[in-house]
Amino acid sequence: MKKILLLLTLLLSLQFSTVSAQTQIDVNGVTVPRKIDFQGKTLQLNGAGGRSKMWLEVYVQALYLSQLSQDPKYIIDSDTEMAVRIEITSSMVSSNKLTKAMNAGFEKSAGSNLESLRPRIEQFKTYLSDAITEKDVFVLFYNPLDQSVSVIKNEVSKGKITGFDFKQALFGIWLSDKPVDETLKKNLLGM
Repeated sequence: MKKILLLLTLLLSLQFSTVSAQTQIDVNGVTVPRKIDFQGKTLQLNGAGGRSKMWLEVYVQALYLSQLSQDPKYIIDSDTEMAVRIEITSSMVSSNKLTKAMNAGFEKSAGSNLESLRPRIEQFKTYLSDAITEKDVFVLFYNPLDQSVSVIKNEVSKGKITGFDFKQALFGIWLSDKPVDETLKKNLLGM
């Protein structure tokens, strides 16, 4: 009888740990949820990875899609719900450094559209201008209904930027042919 109880306890504990493992994953010490919800939509984790700069990991990023894909061009050009979750992992990250990095990323991904996007890029940067500390979480959610990107910091809405072209350039920072980090791109695509 004791053996049966022990076996049942073991099986139940394995079942609960499996359920827990399915709701989140660990990426470089950061707990990343497998699903996120925004305005009644549930998005699934497509992939996640760390972004390093000069041998220092600065953030862990996750890509969430309504339909999983390993095709970066499809994701950039898709007019469906999607989100990027960024958790800051270094106290070396400041709002000034983050906005400079975003600027460089937009320059690579926007191409000839850069000048037409410039006013919205500047608006976007104002949403990142508050002090940034380690463990801050940003979610950049694209909503196809009004073709806007909502910027959320630590579950507080900072504002939104309109335009499908802006969404393409933003997601292109990490997924274009000239991403800010090739390894991160592969990780976001689940490769």
